[in-house]
Amino acid sequence: MRKSNITRRWLVNNLGVISAMLFALVVGGTLFVRTYYYSTARQYMTSRMNMVSNILLRSYNDPSASFSAELRSVVENWSEKDKMELMVIGRKGGVGLTSSGFIPEDKLDSMTDYADAVSSGSGGYYTGRTAGGEKIMAVCVMLPENDSGYAAMRMVSSLEEINRHITSIAMTLAAVCLTILALMFVSGLYFVKSIVIPVRQIGSTARRYAVGDFSVRITKKNDDEIGELCDIVNHMASELALSETMKNEFISSVSHELRTPLTAIKGWAETIGSMPGDAETVAKGMRVIGSESERLSEMVEELLDFSRMQNGRFSLNKTTMDILAELGDAVLIYTEKAKREGIEVLYEEPDMLPFVYGDKNRIRQVFINVIDNAIKYSDKGGVVSVQAIMSDSEHIEVDVSDTGCGISEQDLPKVKTKFYKANHTRRGSGIGLAVADEIIAMHGGRLEIFSRQGKGTTVTITLPVQKQEDRK
Repeated sequence: MRKSNITRRWLVNNLGVISAMLFALVVGGTLFVRTYYYSTARQYMTSRMNMVSNILLRSYNDPSASFSAELRSVVENWSEKDKMELMVIGRKGGVGLTSSGFIPEDKLDSMTDYADAVSSGSGGYYTGRTAGGEKIMAVCVMLPENDSGYAAMRMVSSLEEINRHITSIAMTLAAVCLTILALMFVSGLYFVKSIVIPVRQIGSTARRYAVGDFSVRITKKNDDEIGELCDIVNHMASELALSETMKNEFISSVSHELRTPLTAIKGWAETIGSMPGDAETVAKGMRVIGSESERLSEMVEELLDFSRMQNGRFSLNKTTMDILAELGDAVLIYTEKAKREGIEVLYEEPDMLPFVYGDKNRIRQVFINVIDNAIKYSDKGGVVSVQAIMSDSEHIEVDVSDTGCGISEQDLPKVKTKFYKANHTRRGSGIGLAVADEIIAMHGGRLEIFSRQGKGTTVTITLPVQKQEDRK
C-alpha cells in the first residue's frame, strides 16, 4: 500500500480546489466579457436601426416624399458598410435591397430575427452563423405599411472581430490564472517543504532515539512552531540521555550496594560455620549479618516504593499522627549508629507541636532517609542537627542539618531526581530523596534542600498541620 504524504495531500486538496476556482474564474470571466460585448453590439445596432427607422418614418409621413425612393437612398448610401450591412426584406420574405449591392445566399428562414419581428410586429434579434460559418448578429424591425413592396429592414454585423477580442481577453485571463497557479504552486510547495523536511528529520531522529542513540540533534532553522518542536525534541533527547546515564549509573551503584552486604553476609556465614566454638567471633559475625541484612531490606523496600510510585500504586494510610513521636524514633534509631561513626547527633525535642494528618510510617521513612543521608555524607567528627518548629500557624517545619561535604551548585537542582547521585563515593541507590520528596508532596508539603559545597547541607521538610475537616 502506497504511503500518503503531506505534499501529495496538499497538491490534491488545496491546489486542486484552487485550480477549480481559477478555472471557474476563467470560464465565468469569459462568459461575462462575451455577454458584455454582445450586449453592447446589440445596443449599438438597435440604436442605429432606430435612427434609420426614424428617417424612414419622417419620409413615410411626408405626402410629398417618395417612401420607396427614400428607402433605397438610405440603403444605398449607408455610411457604415464596413461595420454592418443594411438589408430590406420584401413581403414574401426575400432580400430585396442591401447596402453592399449583393443579395446574400443564406435563407432567412434559418435565422429567427425576421420571424420574431413578424410575430411580434415590432422587431427581432438573432445570433448565429451563416452558411459559410461566419458568426453574425442580426437585428430586424418591421416597416410601416407601404406600397413599395418591402416589409422589414434588417441590419447584420459580423461578430468575428468581437470574438477575437473575447478570445484574446479569455487567453489573457487564463494566462494570469495560470501564472497565479504557478506562483501558488511554487510558494505552497516551498511552504510545505519547510514543514515536511523538518518533520522528516524529526522522524528520522526519533527513530535513532528509539534504538538508544541520543547523540544526534535536530538543526533549528526557523524560530516558529517547527523550531519550537525541534527545541522540545532536542531537550527531550538531552533528558533521555541524562536519564539513560543515570539509569546505568543506578544499575551499577545498586549492583555494588547489593554485592557489598551480600559479600559480608556470605563471608561471615562461612567464618561462623568454620569457627563454631569462638563465641566472640560468632557474636561479631551475627551483628554484621544482622546490620547488612537490615541494609539490604531497606534498599529493597526503597526500590519497591519507587516501583509503586512509577506504576501509580503508591498509597498512603492517613491518620492523625504525632510528628514529634515519629521524628524522635528516627533520631533514636540513628543516634547510636552516628556515635559508632564518630558523628554527633543534636536534637532537642520541643514541648509540643500540633498534630499532622498523614501516614506515620511514610513520614518516619522520610525522616530516617534524610537523617541517614546527613550521617552518610558527614565525616568523622561532624555534627548532625535536627529541630522541629512551627514555621507559621498552619505549617510544621523539620530541619536536618549536617557539616558534611555539601553539594555543588550544578548538582543541587538534580539531587531529588531519580537515579541521581551527586557523590558516587558514598553508598546509596540514588532514589531515596526522590521517594522522600514524593511522599512529602503527597502530604501537601515541601522538601527543600539548601547546601554549600564543603560547608554542609540542610534539608527542610514542611508539612501542613491537621485541619478541622481532617478530624472528621
